[in-house]
Amino acid sequence: MSVEAADHAVICLLCHKLRRCRPEATLVEFGDYHPLKPIMVTDAKTRRGARKGSTSSSSSSSSSAPVDPLTSMLDGTDPLSMFAAASASEAPAMTHSISTGKREKEEEAIGSDFEPWLSKRGEILARFTTTEKLSINLFMGCDRGKAQSPGSAVSEKVRTRLEELDDLEEGSQKELLNLSQQDYANRIEELNQSLKESWAADQKVKALKIVIQCAKLLSDTTVIQFYPSKFVLITDILDTFGRLVYDRIWTMCSDPRPLPDSFTVEDVNDTAKETCLNWFFKIASIRELLPRLYVEAAILKCNRFLNKSGVLETLPRLTAMIRGIGNPLVAAYTRAYLCRVGMEVAPHLKDSLNPNFFDLLSTLRQISGESVQNQLVLQQVEVPEYLTLYSPAINWILQCIAYTAPEPLLTEMMERCKTLGNNALLLNSVMRAFRPEFVAVRATDFIGMIKDCDEAGFPKHLLFGSLGRSLACADPPEPERLTILNEAWKVVTKVRSPQDYINCAEIWVEFTCRHFTKREVNTILADIIKHMTPDRAFEDAYPQLQSVIRKILTYFHNFSLLFSMERFLPFLDMFQKDSVRVEVCRSIMEVFLKHQLELTRDPVILNAMLHICKTMHDSVNALTLEDEKRSLALLIIGFIRMVSFGRDFEQQLSFCVEARATFCNLEPVLVQLVHTVNQLAMETSHVMKGSHSRKTAAFVRACAAYSFITIPSLSSIFSRLHLYLLSGQVALANQCLSQADAFLKAAVSVLPEVPRSIGVEGKLRSSESFLLDFINNFIATLLVVPDHPEHGVLYLVRGLLNMVQDYTWEDNSDAKVRVYTSALPLLANLSKSNYSFSTFLLPVDSNETLYGGDPKFLSEINKLCETLIGQILDHLKTLSRDESARRQGTLAFSLFGILLAHGDLRNNKLSQLAISLWNLSHKQGCFETRISVRTLEYIKHQAQQPDMAHLTDTVQRLALQSRN
Repeated sequence: MSVEAADHAVICLLCHKLRRCRPEATLVEFGDYHPLKPIMVTDAKTRRGARKGSTSSSSSSSSSAPVDPLTSMLDGTDPLSMFAAASASEAPAMTHSISTGKREKEEEAIGSDFEPWLSKRGEILARFTTTEKLSINLFMGCDRGKAQSPGSAVSEKVRTRLEELDDLEEGSQKELLNLSQQDYANRIEELNQSLKESWAADQKVKALKIVIQCAKLLSDTTVIQFYPSKFVLITDILDTFGRLVYDRIWTMCSDPRPLPDSFTVEDVNDTAKETCLNWFFKIASIRELLPRLYVEAAILKCNRFLNKSGVLETLPRLTAMIRGIGNPLVAAYTRAYLCRVGMEVAPHLKDSLNPNFFDLLSTLRQISGESVQNQLVLQQVEVPEYLTLYSPAINWILQCIAYTAPEPLLTEMMERCKTLGNNALLLNSVMRAFRPEFVAVRATDFIGMIKDCDEAGFPKHLLFGSLGRSLACADPPEPERLTILNEAWKVVTKVRSPQDYINCAEIWVEFTCRHFTKREVNTILADIIKHMTPDRAFEDAYPQLQSVIRKILTYFHNFSLLFSMERFLPFLDMFQKDSVRVEVCRSIMEVFLKHQLELTRDPVILNAMLHICKTMHDSVNALTLEDEKRSLALLIIGFIRMVSFGRDFEQQLSFCVEARATFCNLEPVLVQLVHTVNQLAMETSHVMKGSHSRKTAAFVRACAAYSFITIPSLSSIFSRLHLYLLSGQVALANQCLSQADAFLKAAVSVLPEVPRSIGVEGKLRSSESFLLDFINNFIATLLVVPDHPEHGVLYLVRGLLNMVQDYTWEDNSDAKVRVYTSALPLLANLSKSNYSFSTFLLPVDSNETLYGGDPKFLSEINKLCETLIGQILDHLKTLSRDESARRQGTLAFSLFGILLAHGDLRNNKLSQLAISLWNLSHKQGCFETRISVRTLEYIKHQAQQPDMAHLTDTVQRLALQSRN
């Protein structure tokens, strides 16, 4: 049954029931409020009038206080409406003191620098666990009153509603025993789901029952180690309930138009106000203090619907009520929840939460009391372990209060903490919650307080860890820095547990790197190695050790200085798990490539980086993913490109030889090494201005030998082809003719191995276009390559064309003919006695010098040209006119262009062939009219040149054919 749907007389009878128990109670104003007293909504005059059976009240009473609900019930007046009206009349007086000018300040949100509760939730659940069995006491209320006929009398409805309210706390109990931690969490989640389902089914009373049941569980400290996690789980349900109630009332205010986010009390309609009051009355009727506190805190935001100062008045009242909780641990977490809700609902009223901290200081004295000590003995929990249970609550309370707090308040809080004496738990929370700047300026004072703390209650290294976190964010006074580090490290180095030691040492590494030199950092690294090496303790501390590396790399970008630390590489040796070691090496490489802006030959850097790169390389195996290989290869390539020995080219080549042996499993690295060596040969040529000495000639031949040995180890056939061609070009530029000849022959021998399809970006594609591009580049290079004296005329050209002839091309492909067409300009240029562009090349004795227009040489070229043209024409005849007409026309026009540019059209046969090709290309309709016109204009222009008059007749014939 819906809470709002009940008759308002229920509230009247409820108040009457409370009044019978306390006949002399009077209205208590907020300033005199006692947390253990019930909330009363009537005064003595009204109550006396009710006892006399009066049906009206005096004007003075009705104007200053709510009317008697019982009297209102007798005359049929709705008490909730009258209460809302009275509250509304009082609202202007209560809110008058809050000026409109403060509205923007009140509504300002919490900044992004405030760590939200959600980020702490998971950490608490993971940290506070237990293996002991847990239990849940559930109040399984009956279902009375859920099915009522519409004609039920008012008295029946009232009776049923009162029974339901009693059933909230007096229902039959069902205790779930022997629950594991996971079972407990699952059961709490089921209750959360049940709450949502009940609400969706409009069973608001059942939803309230669930919330009260869960809130009662927070008074149970039977398994005390689990209490922080229990608090997290149960407050999730309270948060859900608070959102549901607020959204419910918000929806009621959104008719007919939505309520703005910055609404005021005047924007809320009477129905929503009555519903909101109804919820607060229901919660006020909860008998037990703890659930009443938690549930009212959960709907604290709903005060916005009633009056502007509702939250401002409620926060101190709830804070005072918490003083009635006897268990200090339960009280601490109740205060934490109130602070959390207060910061979410009204961050501008944060000062109202300050008493929670000072009340907390008072309750901490109860820890040494007999009640708490007896409980710890009964559960066999040591005091240090028990103190850690307070950490989440104290940390959160301090974070809320210290956020944007003025310095005088922080100073006062610090002084209050001093008065407690030896409370390490509280001091630890203070250092973590206060602004780092505040802690850093007073670092020496905090160290003095740490020294005064009792080691048995809370380990001092944890306190120094918290201090170190603050000093990593803010700088202490410079004269005090060395003293601070010495005092801290005296404690840290004495920690016996390796895990505790590294947790604290990792924090202080950043302070050391930030303010000191490599000497101090090296000392700390040596101390870490000393503590973590015995019994291989480092295997359980890889995350902390990785953090140490990251912090060092953040502050040390001079890698010569970094690698000169004696203990840095031994520190890296502690990373013996392959995946972790590779990750650390990767992080070092990334920082190196980012910050090493100049080329280096520093032996310290080279030796260390080679060791790091080798570590990454050796991690590659058959199971390594291609993306991982590519990523590692890019890092190693970046290092290789940063190495330069200046004019000491031999040392550079030696480095490449060592790198090839070291990185033989990563193909991209080998490709880069070949490029590096080829660049080295070209730099040598540049230094010698193209004229090598005996020493440099031997060196460039050594570079060629390096490439010739390295290239065959590559698995990618196109990488081999391109590197063979590139290395051959470099050898030619350095006048290493035999080496160039070997590279080009090797390239020709590899061509038959090219597959018909290759993988590109994860997809299979035809290799034909890649192969044609390579062959065209190869043909262009052959122009300047002299023939080998022992292999006959044009042996490389013939070898290439024979490979093209024998290669298995794709079916119905024109690739072979395109290669033949590309070879014709090469042969035409080879027939010239002087290459027009030879002045742009290095002096190489090419075929123009070797043959010089020898008739036999020209005869061989002519025969080869005739053979290629014959092959092309035969292919054109095989193309079908219907299916391949456009291909036929395109090939015909390509051949026509080559004959026009390179052929002697004074030869009648050649001239007639050109005209036939022109006709064929136009017959197939492959070209637009403008292309034909521009081609004819070009030929006319050429015909006007000396010795080109024979083209005049050709132009006329071509024009005539075009018109036809």
